[in-house]
Amino acid sequence: MFSKKLARILCVVLFALISIVLLSISAKHPHRYTIVDRVAMAGIVPFQDGVSRTMHFCARMWHHYFYLVSVREEYDRLKGMLAKAEMEKSWSLESELACRRLRKLLEMKSELPYRMVPASVVGLDPSGWFKTVFINRGTEDGISKGMAVITSDGIVGRVIGASGRYAKVLLIIDRSSAVDALVQRTRSRGIIEGETSESCRFKYVVRKADIKIEDTVISSGLDGLFPKGLRVGAISEISRPSSALFQEVKVRPFVDFTRLEEVLVVLE
Repeated sequence: MFSKKLARILCVVLFALISIVLLSISAKHPHRYTIVDRVAMAGIVPFQDGVSRTMHFCARMWHHYFYLVSVREEYDRLKGMLAKAEMEKSWSLESELACRRLRKLLEMKSELPYRMVPASVVGLDPSGWFKTVFINRGTEDGISKGMAVITSDGIVGRVIGASGRYAKVLLIIDRSSAVDALVQRTRSRGIIEGETSESCRFKYVVRKADIKIEDTVISSGLDGLFPKGLRVGAISEISRPSSALFQEVKVRPFVDFTRLEEVLVVLE
């Protein structure tokens, strides 16, 4: 048995053949309008109209498809250009910020009467037990153990080991670090020791010493490691226990160790 779909196709084909035959008959007498003409018109015109609409619809869909394809390609192209522009903008901004930091280091290098080598921080201590960083300068650049490391903001730490191209720096916020220091305003002395990533202890400041919150603490130069006058930090807390010989003082370092990128190593 024929399926319904096949029957419909046969009906359409038969209808088209009948319409063609009627058109052929009417074409032999173009100036006469007979019943055959009316039947042909009633049969073929709707069919032609349907075919014409279908072709126009397909043409529009085809055109819209290629239009959407071209729009998609243009979108992908513009998206790629935008991503490239954003990357170039980020590189330009990073270069500008690096230039500012290096300019400050160079200004400081020209002001201080010491031979210094610039270096970049390239790594952190993986163990987490010590507050140390690695820099991309070593013995090939004249760096050796014990040399001071600074920035334009203040003291960073000291070199505790060096290889040919790299060196390890112990930061002043490490508990095993020590800097002989004094209060710039009153010259009261003490020892700066690491405590946390945000503060240091200023130990052995005698009880009668005149110190205040926000006083600047600098290196004394008496430890033989750090040149005199380098900034360490500002006093942030003061406590004077009644039975103690020394005050309990905390200092906020001027160097932001979470954003440390470039440093200077004092060779002398």
